[in-house]
Amino acid sequence: MSERHDDAPSYGEMFRVFGRIGLLSFGGPAGQISLMHRELVEERGWLDEPRFLHALNFCMLLPGPEAMQLATYSGWLLRGVKGGLLAGLLFVLPGFAVIMALSALYFHYGDLPVVAGVLFGLKAAVLAIVVEAMMKVSRRALKSRLAWGLAVAAFVAIALLKLPFPLIVLGAGLIGILVSKLSRPPELGNEPVQTSLDAEPQREALPGLTGPTLRTILVWGAIWLWPLALLLLLPGIPDAFAAMALFFSKAAIVTFGGAYAVLAYVGQQAVEVHGWLMPGDMLAGLGLAETTPGPLILVLVFVGFLGGAREAGLDPALGGVLGGTVALFFTFAPCFLWIFAGAPHIERLRSVKWLSAGLAAITAAVVGVIANLAVWFALNVLFAELGEIRFGPLTLPQPDVASLNVAALAIALGAAIALLRFHLNLFWVLGAATLEGVAFSLLG
Repeated sequence: MSERHDDAPSYGEMFRVFGRIGLLSFGGPAGQISLMHRELVEERGWLDEPRFLHALNFCMLLPGPEAMQLATYSGWLLRGVKGGLLAGLLFVLPGFAVIMALSALYFHYGDLPVVAGVLFGLKAAVLAIVVEAMMKVSRRALKSRLAWGLAVAAFVAIALLKLPFPLIVLGAGLIGILVSKLSRPPELGNEPVQTSLDAEPQREALPGLTGPTLRTILVWGAIWLWPLALLLLLPGIPDAFAAMALFFSKAAIVTFGGAYAVLAYVGQQAVEVHGWLMPGDMLAGLGLAETTPGPLILVLVFVGFLGGAREAGLDPALGGVLGGTVALFFTFAPCFLWIFAGAPHIERLRSVKWLSAGLAAITAAVVGVIANLAVWFALNVLFAELGEIRFGPLTLPQPDVASLNVAALAIALGAAIALLRFHLNLFWVLGAATLEGVAFSLLG
């Protein structure tokens, strides 16, 4: 049962309010969470402040887009599972429709000078956006020497050793848990863990699998995994769709730290392993996703659209729509599982100290992953020619300095100054970058 108010709003009221939130949810998680707080707490009083903050804290612990999961959790608090489904879908579907349309525009008309100029400007502005995201996450996550060490180690692991992102997440989490068990001080900024041999050991346990919880896991696990099994096992399904279903399911499990953290993993796999995208495509997709409502992780729909259009062996329009839909389903279906299974146990989950320590360590490692994303984007935006050199196990990028794109550098620096120095609205910055990109494109 949810902690529903006695005077819960009707489904019609929820549809109007969460629909408006879905249509206006620009500006990344911070802006989206602020919008929900204003609509649900300040203006309508559907949720009180403590309940909203408890929901937010829980969603911050989960893999996946925290703002979408907060919308789902809020709907669950108001109207149970049906309310959670309504709120979560309304948060995602408007942005899904927009990103699908933009993906089709990119696929069919991306080579036109005006469209190419818009995309050029967006790609350059993305550099500044990623750097800003890295700075925001680092201020919250890097509060100790251990946290800084994990961030540096994660950067080396993913950028120079080419280790897979899921392995880095797992390793950081295990280190955080180990430190919480062995040390007295709060090494990662989490609450102190009782480790004194003279004191009574503190009980720490994950919530038990009660009957309702087990049923929820089985139902939503089946909703998520049965379609995955069908795509993998049924004959006649294009290999690209099966590979996407498996890939986006993996991504949904390891997306701690938000969309920026997982983009390096997505970029590596989609570009280098599966061949669904070119490096420039990933940059364009992120730029387009920044201009649409909904969670930034909707950039995966762009990846799915291009992969389906190019690799499914179908008509490009049909393949793109099916690929984008596969990306949507397998990215967000797990979010409903996390919320509906975990929400009844929110307080007990928040009290598990070793779990908090593990997640704090993952957040610290995410800073290094985002730093790698910024370097990867910078190299692919600013230089036309890239190579690699190896020093033992390390692989270092080697850009051709003569291929530096001065126009892209100028747009990226302008966007960085606007965002980091003057804190201008993101849409003004993106708008200016697109106009500059069009101008450079038309002027040759």
